[in-house]
Amino acid sequence: MSSHIDASVKFHNRLAGRLLRRGKLFTFQYDPEFLADASEPLSLSLPLQSEAFVSDELHGFFSGLISEGWLRRLQSFSQKIDETDELLLLVNNGRDLAGAVTIEPIESASS
Repeated sequence: MSSHIDASVKFHNRLAGRLLRRGKLFTFQYDPEFLADASEPLSLSLPLQSEAFVSDELHGFFSGLISEGWLRRLQSFSQKIDETDELLLLVNNGRDLAGAVTIEPIESASS
């Protein structure tokens, strides 16, 4: 399991924020430009605020976007990802989610 992951979160094709994993901590923070004129949050459980949401597990809203059952097993197998690594599964498959949210990896400058 990769301990560092950076991803952009888009809402209606507009950057809404960043989702990060550093070690065992997960952080989501809204983008300041998104906050400046947003009319609605990504989720009721992620109200519009400038402070980061930090947790020792992937926030329920994001966890709910991950495939389940046979599709999750297929993605895990074909992409060689541990089935329990929810954030990596989400980032690898986040461009093809149902609804208005997409998740895309942010490539590091060293790549």
